[in-house]
Amino acid sequence: MSAPETALLVIDVQESFRQRAYWQEAEAEAFFPRIQSLIDGAKAAGIPIVQIFHVDQEGVFSKASGYVKPLSPVQITPDAVFEKTRHSALVGSGLDVWLVANGIRRVIVSGIRTEQCCETTTRHASDLGYEVDYVTEATLTFAMTDAAGRTWSADEIKARTELVLAGRFATITSVEQALDRARTENTAREAA
Repeated sequence: MSAPETALLVIDVQESFRQRAYWQEAEAEAFFPRIQSLIDGAKAAGIPIVQIFHVDQEGVFSKASGYVKPLSPVQITPDAVFEKTRHSALVGSGLDVWLVANGIRRVIVSGIRTEQCCETTTRHASDLGYEVDYVTEATLTFAMTDAAGRTWSADEIKARTELVLAGRFATITSVEQALDRARTENTAREAA
């Protein structure tokens, strides 16, 4: 069996977010089963799972806070773990070296927040030449208010992210589509 060329990136799915004032458990309820389905499907398909944590020097994203750990109730047994201090998981974390060393050509992006670290990592990965499947339903974000005072709902932010990524930086997929695409590529590669 040849090594998979696709890896699942689980970005910033950590307890730190639950400590933020904007956290909405109701928003997370739809996210939890989708991210878990993606993680479980990747594991079953033999797709490497990469967990990435955001780490700051102070506050709820610092290691000293005790919140830089998997977000409950998500269950994950990653093949690799990286820490980042920037929005892109590919800056200074060592992830880029791991992807190259493992022959990864496609990444599946999931995690928190849709329009921040997930979108930034997607753009960066695309610019580096990776094919990217962006699984919006396995990302989580929260309402934001812009400088003009308009509040953008989480759904509006997700729609905007899909608009700017689709066809330029990523293929927008569902959990099932991302997993099917990776399985199909694995099967084709093994048959070659």
